[in-house]
Amino acid sequence: MTDVEFHFNVPDRQAYACRLLRKAVRKGAGVAVTAPPATLDELDRLLWTFEDTGFLPHLRLAANAAPAPLQQRTPIWLVDRAEQAAHLPVLVYLGEQPAEGFGSFERLIEIVSTDPSERESARLRWRHYASRGYAIKRHEVTA
Repeated sequence: MTDVEFHFNVPDRQAYACRLLRKAVRKGAGVAVTAPPATLDELDRLLWTFEDTGFLPHLRLAANAAPAPLQQRTPIWLVDRAEQAAHLPVLVYLGEQPAEGFGSFERLIEIVSTDPSERESARLRWRHYASRGYAIKRHEVTA
């Protein structure tokens, strides 16, 4: 069963996602990120400029696209639909509704900011996962 984690009180979801993805790449883990297209486009830009002396290797895959054979070794996949990257162990989710297709991943990470409306939608997602029997870990992010 998928391990579900919520990271709460994140001041900047995109910057936090970049740090989380950097950590995963350094550990050799493959990660998929799914979110609304505009959010993925923004994250795509940030991953190129997040570090002054480098970038985080990633690919942005549109809903109906397939990666080229060499791209399949890329550690970070930004995808419109989770099933496009179901071969990876971790899914980072930046959406508002419960993540679709998360059950094929070993781990689901939800990133939640301090915004009240975002926290409310996270509570609904938490209840959704809990009602389906998923054990959920809560991480409080501190500055």
